[in-house]
Amino acid sequence: MARTATRNQVLLARLAIVLIIGFAVAGLVWHGFNASVRARLLQSILDRPGGPMTFRFILQPVMASILAAIDGYKDAKAGAAPYFWSLARDPAHSGDGLYDGVIATARVLLLGLAMDVAYQLIEFNSFYPGEAAIVAVLLAFLPYLLLRGPFARLAERWRRHSQGHTG
Repeated sequence: MARTATRNQVLLARLAIVLIIGFAVAGLVWHGFNASVRARLLQSILDRPGGPMTFRFILQPVMASILAAIDGYKDAKAGAAPYFWSLARDPAHSGDGLYDGVIATARVLLLGLAMDVAYQLIEFNSFYPGEAAIVAVLLAFLPYLLLRGPFARLAERWRRHSQGHTG
């Protein structure tokens, strides 16, 4: 579904993309990606739900899920193909589809980056920008990516069911 985005939404989406890519590149430059970095990254990500600011592991996926439900409903109403499926099946338009998802989740992605930076400074007294990018995408974008299509299918099923009972 092509999103008609406001100028502010486009700016937020671009900012989110630039920061995530910038954080990922900075993480690679500062820390590399050798075996010890990967082991620390994995352990750090696994330890995060039990550390300070645990609420973000609920808040960000819930916010992304709500956005996925709204956009899934719009997809069903427009008769669009399920989101993830259309990304996988139509590589020519997958960039537009991903950008549509980034526009939808830009605020949640930016919130995720800010929360992870705060977490790292509190917990590690250090900053691992690559980790912040990974955690933001895992908590804010991945749920949206995975749930928008199923929400569209549920909305379509609900719409068909309610139309059948309106007589």
